[in-house]
Amino acid sequence: MQPDIERLGVHESVEAVFPPSELADYLSDLFVDVAVVGDDGIDSCDAVVTLEHRDAFLELEWVHSIQAGVDRFPFDEFEERGVLLTNSTGIHDRWVGETVAGYLLAFARRLHRHVANQQDRQWEQPEWDDGFTLPGTTACVVGTGTLGSGVAEVLGSLGVRITGVRRSGDPVEGFEAVYASEDLNEAVADADFVIVTLPLTEDTRHLFDADVFAAMRDDAYFVNVGRGPVVDEDALIDALEADALAGAALDVFETEPLPEESPLWGLEEVIVTPHCAAFTEDYYRAVGDLVRENAERFADGEAATNRVV
Repeated sequence: MQPDIERLGVHESVEAVFPPSELADYLSDLFVDVAVVGDDGIDSCDAVVTLEHRDAFLELEWVHSIQAGVDRFPFDEFEERGVLLTNSTGIHDRWVGETVAGYLLAFARRLHRHVANQQDRQWEQPEWDDGFTLPGTTACVVGTGTLGSGVAEVLGSLGVRITGVRRSGDPVEGFEAVYASEDLNEAVADADFVIVTLPLTEDTRHLFDADVFAAMRDDAYFVNVGRGPVVDEDALIDALEADALAGAALDVFETEPLPEESPLWGLEEVIVTPHCAAFTEDYYRAVGDLVRENAERFADGEAATNRVV
């Protein structure tokens, strides 16, 4: 049965990514009523576009997540209540790929250290052999779905050799070699960069533990733009403090915002960004296009795209 939508709410939680009014205005010509709603306005809607979950969503017909990751939503309860859940997978690939390229270029050209020195008004040239170039390096992208493929496309254009890890180990376009998940330690062993684009599931929680970090080269960099709990953060900190890794660029964390007392803030070879790898001025338009497409599909009696539940 297709959702019967008369009023679509843009939940105020999307404010963390873009102004909800921008999306509401973008969808103002939709054939249903569209309005920005807070928690007290959910019950006036049939459907909602949101960043966060609310229990009141279980009374709706359709919920659309502005992110690809949907681990915050209770799948079983959605299924039991007959609530359709869709996500925004497919829109973040290029954006996140460019952010990852920025991390790698910063490490290679020592840009993060120059920015830090600038804050201290310190003129300090790097050692002659500190910098390197990306062509000829290898990046192992763990997660070869839409997000991982976007990372591979951008890095490949910079001359980086791309390998990947996926559950099956089957070949994927854009990846020179693909390993099965069970061979993760082998896959990361020879990479200059290990890049995580995985969603959070029971299988991926703390997948990156002390054993995986020990399998990596001590001159390799670790990047996480997937989900924070995929990484055992204490094990990562131990590896960084022991110089068992060259550095890390982290956009996601086990606890967000990253606590002030976290050692990650003070490590010189760590780049911390506040879960914003996909942020762009076009974000609300891309989400709006997905929402519009599904609303039109429902009106035509067609199945949803990007359906999760």
